[in-house]
Amino acid sequence: MTSKTERHYPVWLGILSFLALVGFGAWIYQLSNGLIVTGMRNIVSWGLYITAFMFFVGLSAGGLIVSSSATVFNIPSFKKVAIPAVILSTVCIIVALLFIVIDLGKPQRFLNLILSPQFNSPLIWDVVVIGLYLFVSIVYLYFMTRPNPDEGKIAVISRIALPVAILVHSVTAWIFGLQIARVAWHSALMAPLFVASALDSGLALLLIVLWILKKFDVYKVEEKLFTSLAGLLAVFVAVDAFFVGCEILTFAFPGEENVAAALSNLLSGSLAPFFWGQILLGIVIPFLILVFAKNRANHKLVLLASILVVIGVFFKRVWLLFSSFAFPLVPGHLGVTLGEFAESVDSIVIPNIWATKGVYFPSIFEGLIFVGISSFGVILYAVLVRKFMVDPKSNPMQKKVNMTGSLQGGK
Repeated sequence: MTSKTERHYPVWLGILSFLALVGFGAWIYQLSNGLIVTGMRNIVSWGLYITAFMFFVGLSAGGLIVSSSATVFNIPSFKKVAIPAVILSTVCIIVALLFIVIDLGKPQRFLNLILSPQFNSPLIWDVVVIGLYLFVSIVYLYFMTRPNPDEGKIAVISRIALPVAILVHSVTAWIFGLQIARVAWHSALMAPLFVASALDSGLALLLIVLWILKKFDVYKVEEKLFTSLAGLLAVFVAVDAFFVGCEILTFAFPGEENVAAALSNLLSGSLAPFFWGQILLGIVIPFLILVFAKNRANHKLVLLASILVVIGVFFKRVWLLFSSFAFPLVPGHLGVTLGEFAESVDSIVIPNIWATKGVYFPSIFEGLIFVGISSFGVILYAVLVRKFMVDPKSNPMQKKVNMTGSLQGGK
């Protein structure tokens, strides 16, 4: 790490710490006043926090799939990015868990999932597999960063990590896909959709991180490997496009009335900006960039494509989540309470209990908490990179990795 980078490190750390503290303050305010300070209500009960949870679980799973595949499928070149990928997957799953805790309103409610688990609910399946995933990620990172790495143990852990990484995103998808009352979610393709977007968004984020680490003279990836990863990203984007196309075709072709309404909202309604945003930013433009070999050799174009993929997958999480909240579960019913009150003509305050549709927009507190937790994730990643990839005293592997020409820290 250069002296210039060392000077900038405290500045960035200070900015991110400030944002994390602001987010923590917003969370304390939410704890004091309840989830009423958010934009969520009884009709739309999931919002930015669950969107972020799905998003970061995907980012995490994608990173671990890439790193574990290096050993499972014997791809020596991928092993050079295994450490930053595992650190990334560990940090992202921690951030995802924090969003779940925030969404519960009161952290102590998390104990209910542990003390009184309902195993007929996909929610508890998700808790179990995410806990297992976090444990595997930490153990994987531990064995990879020991003074004398045991290749046998790493091979065993990687063979466990790969299916767990796929399972963690599949189980998250089943929370949505197994809800028969939500026509826009109830699909056997929900899990493949989630896994496909985890692959491209996770690899895209890894490419962004590798570019940043190189920019700050921390970690240098060989040109051939960077180009190969960019080519793999193009394949993952194409796979994601295939599953999205299959889902839309399955929705559109039968012409069922309730499904057609959900599809219309997706293509030309309130969710259209997010759907078409994902198609253009997350699929079309990145694929057109990365499909050409000369563009894959251009780091700036690869960085642009990777950023667009990450943004596009976030948009995908938005339209996937809210596509079923746009319509009432029981059409024609009187509705449920919004948790709000309306004043009548006679100035008598009565509860507003006749709503069947809800409108959601994240409040300023949700935005601050999102920025705060994301900033905390960046801080955690920077600290772990400094611990395991920069400081030679803390990372006896550094000398060994330097011999491969892939790590430039300490020079």
